[in-house]
Amino acid sequence: MSVPSEALPSPPQPSAAPRPVVPGAPRLTHARVPLLREISILDEYGERRSIHIPAERPLTVYVDKRELVTLMTLGAMPELLVLGYLRNQRLIERVEQVESVTVDWEVGAAAVKTHTGVAEIEARTAKRVVTTGCGQGTVFGDLLQDLHGITLPTPEQARIRQSTLHRMLETMRQQDSIHRKAGSVHGCALFCGAEMLMFVEDVGRHNAIDTIAGWMGLHGIAGGDKAFYTTGRLTSEMVMKAAQLGVPIIVSRNGVTAMGHEMASRLGMTLFGRATNRHFLCYTGFERFDSEPEPQRPAVRVVSG
Repeated sequence: MSVPSEALPSPPQPSAAPRPVVPGAPRLTHARVPLLREISILDEYGERRSIHIPAERPLTVYVDKRELVTLMTLGAMPELLVLGYLRNQRLIERVEQVESVTVDWEVGAAAVKTHTGVAEIEARTAKRVVTTGCGQGTVFGDLLQDLHGITLPTPEQARIRQSTLHRMLETMRQQDSIHRKAGSVHGCALFCGAEMLMFVEDVGRHNAIDTIAGWMGLHGIAGGDKAFYTTGRLTSEMVMKAAQLGVPIIVSRNGVTAMGHEMASRLGMTLFGRATNRHFLCYTGFERFDSEPEPQRPAVRVVSG
């Protein structure tokens, strides 16, 4: 069923002016598909009406004609999703190693052509970990072992003020989104201070952060002075992916898992959870946070009758 154009949110785009790509950047298609699908439902009042739901679809990734993985995705920015996935899986170090990414939604495939191939791809993808959460993700290798070699900016180099955090949350509160229209998706955003540089939604939070990783790689954006925002919980996978991109601060509307907390503590990352309106919890990395405490609310006295 076709989707009326007015029902579709605007395609995800960086908030700032278009940025140049890095020299030697891969050639990318610009495959687009409807992000929503219209269906008929029956509600609790016995009334039938039409609503929109996210159009989840499979995208099988081939690297140099070798099938790698099938990603379940909304398909908002599939080329950047594939680039970021390869980068976060450590199959490539730089996007310049990729010659092209061609997405064809008629066959549900993304063909990645590299310049020199991926070294030892069989061995490097032999161990597969299925991660938690919606739009279930997959990572290759050992997460804990991959902590070695990750160096993040010091607290003196990368900090966040409480007022900046409040401005980030207000920006996200006002952001037009698929979630507002249809629910059932997660969103991720990249911030520099209180300025939102990039925002994207997908059926899984890991896809959204991979898409931002692809955008960062394509435009040569470093992560040391940035912060991630996500609507999803902070699992080990999300913490690891942010750390690999050099982003030391993550803000979530949701909470944190024990393994995500452990990883962030070991890496010296700052995690904020349950962050909405002016409320938040800082779980780790207090040394990066310039607190500006809210006034304490007066205690409520209960008078028995």
